[in-house]
Amino acid sequence: MKRLDGSSLRMYLLLVKASVRSRMQHPFNFVVGTIMAAFVNVIDFALIAVVLRRFGQVQDWSMAEVAYLYGVIVLCKALYRTFASDVHQLEKYLVSGDLDQLLTRPVPVLLALMSQNVTLYTAEPLLGVTMVAWSLQQLMAAGQVGWAAVPLTLLMVVTGAVILFAIGLATATAGFWITRIRELQVVTEDASKFAAQYPLSLYPKWLQYVLCTLIPVGFANYIPSLYVLRGEPGFWVMGATALVAGLCLMLSLRFWRFGLSRYQSAGS
Repeated sequence: MKRLDGSSLRMYLLLVKASVRSRMQHPFNFVVGTIMAAFVNVIDFALIAVVLRRFGQVQDWSMAEVAYLYGVIVLCKALYRTFASDVHQLEKYLVSGDLDQLLTRPVPVLLALMSQNVTLYTAEPLLGVTMVAWSLQQLMAAGQVGWAAVPLTLLMVVTGAVILFAIGLATATAGFWITRIRELQVVTEDASKFAAQYPLSLYPKWLQYVLCTLIPVGFANYIPSLYVLRGEPGFWVMGATALVAGLCLMLSLRFWRFGLSRYQSAGS
């Protein structure tokens, strides 16, 4: 198995540049995809906003606070998908046998996979930044948060992206045994990300437990937001969030290496 070193990272960056250059050869597709992604996300939150505007608050969570949760998870997902888009698409490599080609690259297989079809997301980051900026402005005006919320939010986005990447990588690794992972991804990535758009306190206790342990998407935005927005239960939550992100990343990488060692290539 190839080791990660300086030459591997340089080769990875070259592959990323080549992938971006290839994607940008079709600017019309890029523009249309950006517009559609923005439209879908705006409509998605608009439905939430209508409910909040009608009822005012949902279990004492204001529209600004829910917008903050939504904006942060959107930014986390955009960051994860920008740098590791095809980790989510591993099934097609396994079904077609194209993963064998990545095994011949002079970089670790995971980096080779991450360098494929790199997508420069613009709609999601723009929407996420807009929503987070609006929500923080509203909360600052109300005296609920201060400027310290800005760097803490940046930390949340980074750790949240790591957590989403780890969840996505662990799910993809399961494909080395079951091949078809689309349905599993619906549960571990799509459904859990959708659930994290809302305060987890809305859900039954058993589901809160699942979203904070088995699929720890709650640590991507909800858990640290309790401190950023409300000062609860204390600053240690930010350290715990970073620790969870690091632990998830370590475990998912180990699981990936184990799964890859069990992979039977098309030529085997």
